Formats: sequence, C-alpha cells, structure tokens
Amino acid sequence: MNEEWQTVPGIVVAGHRVASGPSQEYPYGSLERQRPFFQVGGLDLDRFFLGTLNISIAPRRWEMVRPQYTFRGIAWTDLHPPEDFSFSACRVRFDGKEYEGWVYYPHPETKIRHFQDPAMIEVIAEKIPGLGYGARLELDLNTGEIRILA
Repeated sequence: MNEEWQTVPGIVVAGHRVASGPSQEYPYGSLERQRPFFQVGGLDLDRFFLGTLNISIAPRRWEMVRPQYTFRGIAWTDLHPPEDFSFSACRVRFDGKEYEGWVYYPHPETKIRHFQDPAMIEVIAEKIPGLGYGARLELDLNTGEIRILA
C-alpha cells in the first residue's frame, strides 16, 4: 500500500448534521448505527468522535481511488436501502497539533439522501479542541487511496 501523503488546506463547514444526530431525517446519529458494521469488518472507530468534520477543499475536488476499507450493502437503518462506505486513513492538523482520522465516504450511488459537494471531504477524527465552523486546517491524505483534482 502506498504511504505517500499529500497535504491539502481546508476549511470546516456545516454538513447535513446527521452523523452525530439526531436530526430531522433520523431519530439517531447515523455513525452510532453504522459503527458496529464497520467494527465487524475490521475498522474500529471507538476512539473517534461520533460525528464527521465536513472539510471544504474548494476549489479542488477529490476522488476515492483505492480505499483501505470498503463495506458494501450496510443496512444500518430501515428508513432507506443499504449503503456502501469506504474509508482512507488521514491526519488532521489544527492549531499546531496532529490528530488521526479516517476519510468517511458514503458512496453516492447508494446514498439516496444528502448530495455531497465534490469539494467536501467528510472526516471521522479524534475530538479536536477549539475546532469549529470556519476553522482553517490541513488534511494529510494518502495519495495511493485518494486523488486530489484541480
């Protein structure tokens, strides 16, 4: 597996607010319901915050090319059909500190709700003190798993 990293600047923006939930769409947080499926497949997210950081890398876009983990047909809710998810390890750098995380990628072809801007990267990370909307940070991405597009 390629272990070369590319650093990309980003800004934290508001997302759909369903990962940490509850929300208008779900009476629970989506990550809370999805996490056990990922754990069975070998991805342990227990030490990470149960929500996602929505990081805009605009004007750049990105694509998942060879994720470390992919989970297919995850039936985590009875409110819509099963979804596919992929993950790539990443690092978030903010306020002089580095935090481990995972790029969280619900496959758009199986995700019937919440269109995602192609300039937005969702990240599951450790709790990051002082981080809020509008914060500027750097995201280290594995170039063997994620491609940044101009």
